[in-house]
Amino acid sequence: MITRIMTPGPTQVPEPVRIARSLPCGNPDLDETFADEYRDTCRLISRLLDTENETLILSGEGILGLEAACASLTEPSDRVLVLDNGIYGKGFADFVSMYGGVPVLYTRDMRHALKADELADYLEKDHNFKYATLVHCDTPSGMLNPVEELCPLLKKYGILTVVDSVSGMFGNRLSVDDAQIDLLCGGSQKAVSAPPGLTFVTLSDAAKKAMHERKTPIASFYANLCTFDGYYEKKWFPYTMPGSDIKGLRAAMDLIAADPELYDRHHRIAEATRRTLTDAGLTLYPLDGYSDTVTVFEVPEGTTDTAILAGIREQGLMLAGSFDVLAGKVIRIGHMGANANDADMEDVMAALDHTLRALGVPLKKDLLETYKSYANTNYEK
Repeated sequence: MITRIMTPGPTQVPEPVRIARSLPCGNPDLDETFADEYRDTCRLISRLLDTENETLILSGEGILGLEAACASLTEPSDRVLVLDNGIYGKGFADFVSMYGGVPVLYTRDMRHALKADELADYLEKDHNFKYATLVHCDTPSGMLNPVEELCPLLKKYGILTVVDSVSGMFGNRLSVDDAQIDLLCGGSQKAVSAPPGLTFVTLSDAAKKAMHERKTPIASFYANLCTFDGYYEKKWFPYTMPGSDIKGLRAAMDLIAADPELYDRHHRIAEATRRTLTDAGLTLYPLDGYSDTVTVFEVPEGTTDTAILAGIREQGLMLAGSFDVLAGKVIRIGHMGANANDADMEDVMAALDHTLRALGVPLKKDLLETYKSYANTNYEK
């Protein structure tokens, strides 16, 4: 049995993307036309993210983008503000420390989105930071942070902004320029719905200036964003680029560009999912700040995440548990990218209803029928 992945990344990969990856691919080191293909794809990503900033595509999973941001910006003893209300939010501190910086954690309850007024109060007292890191959507908990409110507060004090939107972008609306994001990190395997293996970053002029005016060299080659300087003029990349993966990424971005209902559909499906689970008596993990790319609910009393996930797998579907401090505590449904469609979500609801009842979990409503009743409604964001 082929298992459909309804996880919060990787997601299902649409056929046009699979076909694009199978096309003949030349030698990107020697074929100068590859530089045009690469640049055109980067420009499309920038346009879709509503930014004039340059995009770079890196060969590596989304985590590479996060490390590259910290490697390229951090110098020894730099104070870096780490906005922490989730597992990935806190994780930025490791990258800062790795490259000699001093991470200062701004830690808040991971069941609540970060609040702009609280951050404003904090920054009045302490704002001596080179840059700040924050997560748009913290996938382990399903938390969505209002980066469009938080980043402008940081920029008021001249603090560069680094945002992980690997699992947020293209499922939740985001304008990089309006949000004043200096360095945005994305990945191919979430709402983009291409296979894992690529990360991409957008870079503001301020971010580039900070990288080029360092007093110490960047302590990495692969995670050094400056190695891409002048790639188009030189027709030369710092390492052999994965041509087939980039063809697939371009196909995925073309699908996004051609989808006028992308964000409305994500929001409608996410709202229908959250309302269905709540009506049935299940408990959502976040108390606010819900992302339109992933829904996270608590494991009901009397069963385990392992039992639930195994029951779902028996019906040909894959959901996800979580990890770190949330290991064994929650179940995650990924309705992002190609997964964000009613047919697959109806199958998820039917399988989840069957599994939970078989495990003795009392449900107040039939999940499938309740989802159908909500899925035909358009919800305001």
